[in-house]
Amino acid sequence: MAEIGGETGASTGLQITSGEDMTRIQVACEHQQGLIYVVPAERSWVCNSEALPAHALAGFFRELVALQRPEVSSLMQQWGIYFRQLPQSEASSEPTDGPATG
Repeated sequence: MAEIGGETGASTGLQITSGEDMTRIQVACEHQQGLIYVVPAERSWVCNSEALPAHALAGFFRELVALQRPEVSSLMQQWGIYFRQLPQSEASSEPTDGPATG
């Protein structure tokens, strides 16, 4: 099991648990909680199982933002969630610009 946000994940509220055919991302704070499941799918076959969750989430957000739907943009802004696709050569580097709005 890989955890984000320190040893327990408590500081960020994110806990990532990898299994053979599924990765679970538990998101929790005192106000709400939930689970995000990432499984192999039609668009994620190109990645190995370790990189599949990152591939699926980045691809999902890329396509969601590309819809350019006012409802999506508004919802992302209301929650303070932004996504910026990085060139592959910069994927492991810190972005220098601010986030793009959905």
